[in-house]
Amino acid sequence: MDHLRYFRGLGTRQVECAIVGTGGFGRSFLSQARRVPGLACRVAVDRYAGIAASALGSVGHSPDRIAICADVAAATAAWDAGHAIAAADLAVICHLPVEVVLEATGNPEAGTRHARMAIEARKHVVMVTKETDSVVGPILARMAAERGVVCSPVDGDQPSLLIGLITWAQAIGLTIVGAGKSSEYDFVFDPGTGSITSNGVTVPAPGFGDWIDAGNRPWTDVVAARARLAQLPQRAVPDLCEMVVVANALGLGPDRPDYHAPIARITEIADMMAPRADGGLLLGRGQLDVFNCLRLPGEPSFAGGVFVTVTCDDDETWQMLREKGHVVARNGRTAMIGNPRHLLGLEAATTVFEAALLNVSSGTEKPRPVMDLTAHADADLAAGALLVAEGHHHTIAGVSGRMMPAQVLGDDAPIPYYLLSGCRLKRDVPAGRIILCGDVDLDKASEIYRMRIAQDAVTDWA
Repeated sequence: MDHLRYFRGLGTRQVECAIVGTGGFGRSFLSQARRVPGLACRVAVDRYAGIAASALGSVGHSPDRIAICADVAAATAAWDAGHAIAAADLAVICHLPVEVVLEATGNPEAGTRHARMAIEARKHVVMVTKETDSVVGPILARMAAERGVVCSPVDGDQPSLLIGLITWAQAIGLTIVGAGKSSEYDFVFDPGTGSITSNGVTVPAPGFGDWIDAGNRPWTDVVAARARLAQLPQRAVPDLCEMVVVANALGLGPDRPDYHAPIARITEIADMMAPRADGGLLLGRGQLDVFNCLRLPGEPSFAGGVFVTVTCDDDETWQMLREKGHVVARNGRTAMIGNPRHLLGLEAATTVFEAALLNVSSGTEKPRPVMDLTAHADADLAAGALLVAEGHHHTIAGVSGRMMPAQVLGDDAPIPYYLLSGCRLKRDVPAGRIILCGDVDLDKASEIYRMRIAQDAVTDWA
């Protein structure tokens, strides 16, 4: 596809943006925006205006041209003067003539508030904060459409990229067997030391070398042995969260709430992400999953990218493609097609242009609540405990995720993972149980709770 033709409005006007949250994603977008013709982002918002100002300065804005603004009047004056603007509250800059607001705080409550404010101001929203999207994404998209704007997932992160890959495969007539992504951190096995390194942690893995090559052994045996021998975390809440966004866009789901999450080499995905009837791991077809990319030192990574597995409907065609280097299962029944990248803010411009120039989402037109990311107690949790998602991966200590069919909030319903964040338990929750809404003192004044109630009240999602 010729992207310059697709975005044919490029060059006729400049799309003005604001970034909310100037961490890794936000800063990378600020930097790349200075290089993209037809795109400008000189407005940044963060918890403290000084943080936003530092991010603007770090990507090349002159310090004497960065205005720290605490009110609407100051922001208006700075905009008119052509200055870059740093603020601590989106309300300070929401009146400015920016077309697109990128929400990248990673905070589920803040993300909901910012999206609501931007939509009410009739600005497009690019939702980088998947934590918000996993709880109330469908209602935000609906609200945006009612006001003539879009609320979209972002190219540069896996949900949008996987939605694109799946729908591309469907558009060219391929039959989807499985779909998903690789986890953020590879499992790098060093045969010389017999150790595995992932996310900066190295552990001894005696005997793992015997399973680096699957040979002709059943894939279930290979997966079980690798999981047992690699004493490292193999499932991550962010991975499940991202797949919930895909599920709500396309109506797909996993065949087990915590995924199979195998430790697998890139060349093995066509075999593993196949139906059990064909020797794979999946119970059926069209299911979402995640794999942990296993490689040797110096071998290429899948880079947290996305994939689909498809049926090989014509043996001669797929044999030709195997000979050209495509990943085809050893039994020839399934093939893997991958997009081994997600470039964060460096490629977010395509979503910004789709919204501003074409008034369309990089996701789907009408996402609906199909799946929830729910909260599973991995340890005994005591009444009164305050559960907060924190750290780089925005996870709750002692609580992992499970992907389950979405339910209306109620005492006996599982609580969405990121609705749980910031709440206290009303009663003990033993290890091994899903946390229910009734276990939690919900903050009914929070924006994300009120938005979820509004989402649950909708009955005409079709």
